[in-house]
Amino acid sequence: MSLIVAFSGCNTLKKVGDEELLLTKNTLYADEEKITDSDIRSLIVQKPNSTVLGYPLRLNLYNLAKDNPDSLFENWLQRKDKREKRLNNLLSRKQVERLKESFLVSGASEFLKRIGEPPVVIDTVLTNKTVGRLEAYYNSKGYFNNSGSYEIVEGKRKKRAQVAYKIDLQKPYIIDTVQKNIASPQLDSIYGITSSASFVKAGEQFDLAKFNLERERLTTLFRNSGVFNFQESSINYDISRDTSLVADDQGMDVQLNIERPRSVNDTSATDNVYKVHRFKKINIFPDYLIGGNPDSLQRVEFENYTILYNDKLNYRPKALTDAIFFEKDSVYRDLDRIRTYRQITNLNTFKYPNIEFIQDSTQTHLTSNIYLAPRPKFSLNLNFDVTHSNIQQVGTAFSATVVTRNVFGGAETLNVSARGSIGLLSDASLSDETFTSEIGGDINITFPRIWFPLNTEKIIPYYMLPQSRLLLGTNFQRNIGLDRQTLNTILSYSWSPNNSLKHGVELLNVEFVRNVNPDNFFVEYRNTYRTLDDIADDFQDDPQFEDFFEPTNTVVDPLRLSIPEGTTAFTEGVLNNQIPVSDEQRDEVNSVEERRQRLTENNLIFASSYTFSKNSKAGINDLDFYQYRIKLESAGNVLSLMANVFPYNENDNGQLLVFGVPFSQYLKTEIDFIRHWGIGNSSVIAFRSFMGMAVPYGNSDNIPFVRSYFAGGSNDNRAWNAYELGPGSTENLNDFNEANFKLAFNLEYRFPIAGDVKGALFADAGNIWNVFDSENNPDAIFSGFSSLEDIALGTGLGLRYDFTYFVFRVDAGFKTYNPAREGSDRWFRGYNLRNAVFNVGINYPF
Repeated sequence: MSLIVAFSGCNTLKKVGDEELLLTKNTLYADEEKITDSDIRSLIVQKPNSTVLGYPLRLNLYNLAKDNPDSLFENWLQRKDKREKRLNNLLSRKQVERLKESFLVSGASEFLKRIGEPPVVIDTVLTNKTVGRLEAYYNSKGYFNNSGSYEIVEGKRKKRAQVAYKIDLQKPYIIDTVQKNIASPQLDSIYGITSSASFVKAGEQFDLAKFNLERERLTTLFRNSGVFNFQESSINYDISRDTSLVADDQGMDVQLNIERPRSVNDTSATDNVYKVHRFKKINIFPDYLIGGNPDSLQRVEFENYTILYNDKLNYRPKALTDAIFFEKDSVYRDLDRIRTYRQITNLNTFKYPNIEFIQDSTQTHLTSNIYLAPRPKFSLNLNFDVTHSNIQQVGTAFSATVVTRNVFGGAETLNVSARGSIGLLSDASLSDETFTSEIGGDINITFPRIWFPLNTEKIIPYYMLPQSRLLLGTNFQRNIGLDRQTLNTILSYSWSPNNSLKHGVELLNVEFVRNVNPDNFFVEYRNTYRTLDDIADDFQDDPQFEDFFEPTNTVVDPLRLSIPEGTTAFTEGVLNNQIPVSDEQRDEVNSVEERRQRLTENNLIFASSYTFSKNSKAGINDLDFYQYRIKLESAGNVLSLMANVFPYNENDNGQLLVFGVPFSQYLKTEIDFIRHWGIGNSSVIAFRSFMGMAVPYGNSDNIPFVRSYFAGGSNDNRAWNAYELGPGSTENLNDFNEANFKLAFNLEYRFPIAGDVKGALFADAGNIWNVFDSENNPDAIFSGFSSLEDIALGTGLGLRYDFTYFVFRVDAGFKTYNPAREGSDRWFRGYNLRNAVFNVGINYPF
């Protein structure tokens, strides 16, 4: 190990000259106080080489590159007599020249330099530049008498040093008075109403950032108060020191100046003053053609809007005017312009709009021309995917969607989708089939408004981008589960009050699940079958039960229960006390039968839900943000209330039946929180927490499989495969382990390695449990805080490649704490590469 460290140290300094010092750290002090603020530290010009877990990987990759690879090759060629001659005879002179220019000789070095990082050697020119930046920064904060310096502190290890920057702040300057000089009387009146909200106030310390914020505030204020042409450059400040004060007083006088507008091509102010504008006329061009003849357009007047079109108006006038937030005689507001752009884009039937504003001669009235270019009426989207899962070795999926825009003339969008897939089963030892298949289709129509009998415009105005969605879908699966058929109907609404908030309501979500081949249960759920078959092994030599079994091709287990005749007969015999087994075995057979009945019965889910989400992310490059989602769902209550009006049939368990199927009744809630912290050098710490619970009641004593929770997989606890973890402290109890209560916590450190290659270290914790349902296995039930010891922990590392539009990732997870084991065996058992779980995914898991 010491040899490796020594080699690493030598390689790090390989390209650092004898008179040079490698920068290892920067420290910054202001009046002896250490500064850790990332914004201030970003002013430092020279930063140490990047590291991966403390190791300067990119520096050492750079050091591996040869400075003059072609010269080195030439020296090697001439080092021995006749070497060049022999190589020329073997390859030819031209090929030897090409070898010198090849990737192996020079290309490899260029590649290492490109992905690597040259050593950061302390440069006093750059340190002085940093001092200047720091002084300028503190000047902007009112410390006009500050002075900066730096000190190079050599380290104990040779050719290494740190730089300590020190700023002596002195006494800050304070704003004594704030006065105004506004050329426009109308702007002066608007400013007076909101002057108390100013960022620049008397008695506060001078801060240039607040002056910039005030300029932005005033620009937004005026543009939203009718002054559509207001220019931020019209705002400036005169700042002076009151010479009548004592010499050591740090007081300043500030005067706000708002000048006249400037001409487009001239920096001087015009003779005009800013005025408040109102809309005189609003024209909408729904099928605008560049270069078209405006005189040939037809027109329709609708609610003070003029719609001009070519041959035929393909849109209902109200569908167009509802997307426009300008009104005749109303004051211009920049906010209305932004909302108009958003809503027109939200219609999904026009390309990005062009909005023009024209002043009249009085410069107080505006004519707005809104030019819209329709997108194609029809479009076709095709998708092809290759998948892999714990069920399929490999699968292929194909889907096609026909998009029809403006279906009914109100900017509605109709999507008609068809999809199909085929896959090779991972284990077909108990099945005659080796392939799975799936086919399905959806009809999905979206309305750019709330489609509801009552008028909701006052509660949810159009600027909130309201949408209604009606979906009808069906799906047919073969050899996935029990050859399932699904019918689904959804009526949902969504709206966004602003860019960060979103509300979603599923007024109606009806799902009918029919299991076509319930006799295949023990074929598909093999762990459950093996549990039953192991109990039956004690009776395979008894002649009275010989019809229950069928021969196998193995010596270890020559007989097994036949499916479904043998499994059905054996289960009935045990539960009817006709086959003598122990109490423990009888309980296990009863548990198997209850699970079989639950998973083979058809499901009718009649649910409604509400989802609220908030995302503070400002843009794609924002590395410091949070987002959370809260969902409440209720199922079966409407059908339960209708039982007082319509007489329902009942099954043997007393459950009410609708179309011969017991409907599900439950309450479900989910809370999902994500937080990202940017920690410099493009590194990020990402955290996620999730809690979900679904409680059955009334007509149900369990949650349908399709609405239950599972743990494990590429977006959950990556040390376990999907459906493999839990519930509770059980281990691989079933083929698809699921429950109705889930906790999950994920922490991931993401860091750059080289170029677009990034790395990650992660820790995933969580599990699933049963609670308030029909489960009777205590190891699978959440019984209070003591059950938190069943939270599994997986740790691992991952590699990501950033393709800009998406991220491809590979994660390796290791079972760090496995609650299915006992005592100390829970920790670090199987913590090796052989037992690692590898996950491949697209984009980050959270």
